[in-house]
Amino acid sequence: MTRQMTGAKMVVQALKDQGVDVVFGYPGGAVLPIYDEIFQQNDIRHILVRHEQGAVHAAEGYARSTGKPGVVLVTSGPGATNAVTGITDALMDSIPLVVLTGQVPTFMIGSDAFQEADTVGITRPCTKHNWLVSDTARLSDTIHQAFHVATSGRPGPVLVDIPKDVQFARAEYTSPAKAKVSHYQPQTKGDLDTITELVEALETAEKPIFYTGGGVINSGPAASALLRELVEETGIPITSTLMGLGCYPASGKNWLGMLGMHGLYEANMAMHDCDLMINIGARFDDRITGRIDAFSPNSRRAHIDIDPSSINKVVKTDFPIVGDVTQVLTDLLEVWKSRGRKTNREALETWWSEIENWKKVRCLAFTQEGKTIKPQYAVARLEELTKGHDRYICTEVGQHQMWAAQYLGFEDPNRWMTSGGLGTMGYGMPASLGVQVAHPDALVINVAGEASWLMNMQEMGTAVQYRLPVKQFILNNERLGMVRQWQELLHGERYSQSWSEALPDFVKLAEAFGCKGIMVKDPADLDDAIMEMINYEGPVIFDCLVEKHENCFPMIPSGKAHNEMLLGEASTKDAIDDKGAVLV
Repeated sequence: MTRQMTGAKMVVQALKDQGVDVVFGYPGGAVLPIYDEIFQQNDIRHILVRHEQGAVHAAEGYARSTGKPGVVLVTSGPGATNAVTGITDALMDSIPLVVLTGQVPTFMIGSDAFQEADTVGITRPCTKHNWLVSDTARLSDTIHQAFHVATSGRPGPVLVDIPKDVQFARAEYTSPAKAKVSHYQPQTKGDLDTITELVEALETAEKPIFYTGGGVINSGPAASALLRELVEETGIPITSTLMGLGCYPASGKNWLGMLGMHGLYEANMAMHDCDLMINIGARFDDRITGRIDAFSPNSRRAHIDIDPSSINKVVKTDFPIVGDVTQVLTDLLEVWKSRGRKTNREALETWWSEIENWKKVRCLAFTQEGKTIKPQYAVARLEELTKGHDRYICTEVGQHQMWAAQYLGFEDPNRWMTSGGLGTMGYGMPASLGVQVAHPDALVINVAGEASWLMNMQEMGTAVQYRLPVKQFILNNERLGMVRQWQELLHGERYSQSWSEALPDFVKLAEAFGCKGIMVKDPADLDDAIMEMINYEGPVIFDCLVEKHENCFPMIPSGKAHNEMLLGEASTKDAIDDKGAVLV
């Protein structure tokens, strides 16, 4: 039986058939037929944002906290161009999104019509793939292809540009089962010979380390479970990138903390001195490697990644394994167990003794004294008072982001939403909305800096409209904190344009939006204020006034190696010799 329907109805039907339950969007003339179809059904919920960038970040938050693709619907021209920052963010962090954009009618394309833009051309560099659908008969098939591409292999954003006349015209609907997706089938099974060679190296390594990234989380919950089994069984230390936090529990005995530019001393020193580095689902980002020629100079390197273009792209590897993390870890564990579960136990004990010595540096130590709140203290108290909750954390980008990664502990995957690759200020506020939509009963907190938060503050209107009780925890230092830190350390304390002036009264701003505002500046009042934020049933803007010129340490300065970190004043850095060893 044929199913004739309009293109607009096809869009909604395709979303239903793909299991979509929520769309984040903003209407406009070129997508009104689709919005009319959304109005006439009740299966898909639409969240009206205040800016198209906010729609994409909200969809990212939804996707990252659920493992399902996020869906965005915006109009042509400025609607599509406003979404580009979010789409690029999703590409950099491998977040599955399907972005649907309206376009002027096909017969007007190229005529500089009202709200026309070359959306496909503009977004080609920042999507996995995109389509301009000029024939309604191809529309439903294209949308199904879009979901397949977004979620297969290395996840990422895709875009379908739909002219208005295509939305009005009628054609036969294609079901997902009949969609043409066979042309894109990424390799998921790793090469067994290389996996066996890696197991052989693991059995004899004296200083091995697991270096994990967002690819573990993207592979699904089974990948994290397998990783935990592998770590516990072998006794090998594990560290993670910013994007991989939660794939191994922060309370786990083998956990070294985050590595990289603002990573922990013990994690970076272990990466520098290891003899076998097993990279699982990370891409050797420059914030991790620092100087390539000084990065882990004496190690053999394995790289497990589903994206073949990532292998040997930045760092030459000795054991390149293309495949899905879940499948590769399944095979790796099976091979290791079949060979007798061997590791170099005596060498591992010595390696752990070395790591425990590095931990004595206490690189995250700080002293809270006086009447001004240290930002580290604020985040540490937030951790202590919320860690027992069903909690999801988002961040903006800057010093607060690094403090959140350092002082908040994540026991499970999909609980940490942050902009890693692109470093998008303004990400966290709308991302928290998407997380809260997906998890209505959870405690969702966005750890923010006042400068980043102001970039998408308009989305508090969305939070109030949909009664989304997101908590905006703002570390307010009245500065562009990370910019100011670099200017202090690298530019002679010339603070060019890094001091925020004319900031709003955040409590009054909250009242203007119709939500709750809380301001705290005394450390003695902090715990009570945080509990008030947690217990309030609606959205909250929490203005935490903190030390204005606090720096975020540890820090690997630009152009330096992992063993050349700058440490904070409260650490035991004076007890370290010139080779990174702790003198105790």
